[in-house]
Amino acid sequence: MKIPKLSFTFEMFEKTGKAILTVAVTTAILFLIGRDMLGEAVIALLLLVPVGYSTSQWGQGPGMSAAVTAALAFDFLFIPPFFTFAVGSLESWLVLIIFLTVSIVVIGRIQTGLSRAQASERDALFMYELSAALAGMRTQSAVAYTLARQLQQRYFDSRVKVVVQATDQAPSVTVTEPHNGDDTLPNVRRPDRILPIWNAWGMVGEIQMWRGDGELPPVESRLLQNLASQAAQALERTRLVEVEHAKEA
Repeated sequence: MKIPKLSFTFEMFEKTGKAILTVAVTTAILFLIGRDMLGEAVIALLLLVPVGYSTSQWGQGPGMSAAVTAALAFDFLFIPPFFTFAVGSLESWLVLIIFLTVSIVVIGRIQTGLSRAQASERDALFMYELSAALAGMRTQSAVAYTLARQLQQRYFDSRVKVVVQATDQAPSVTVTEPHNGDDTLPNVRRPDRILPIWNAWGMVGEIQMWRGDGELPPVESRLLQNLASQAAQALERTRLVEVEHAKEA
């Protein structure tokens, strides 16, 4: 699995600045309220609020910047000896370590939730676009081509092959994206994903996928299962249309 490179753009610096400013404002309010009134533990809990907010609003990088800023401010202003970065007691060390640990856990949890929400949004948009595209298809070859093209674009750098089985009225259909793929080459490995397509007549075809630079979802994932269902409905509809056209001819 490739580790994504961080892109330090102006937008990232802006988000990081906003995260640090959020921590600074919260720290100032807590300092004005008074460390004697709140105590170290309560202040540590309250400083987690801007860390979580920054992560949910601006991402993991600004969230980590907020956590580091909050830890330094906590040490400098609220842990004796004050106005230094020294830590004077074992209890204060434990509070600071626990604060940093909880901050990292909170950031990880929020980032995981955001990633899942974004992935679900992308999957929903993909299924909507696929459904709209398949609705306009009138032949099985057009359905196969649309499936292969949409999947290859969704998982860029991957290779997709859609096979529709032959019937008494129509020959089999095989579509590969990108078009330069050659199944006859001996070095072409087996597909990483094989997704059967079933409808009222039984198994009518399958979708084969080869992994590119990115990861493919598992066959049992909701996305691929919904995709197989959409493909089955489109093939069943177009097969009925082709049968009617054959009768009319």
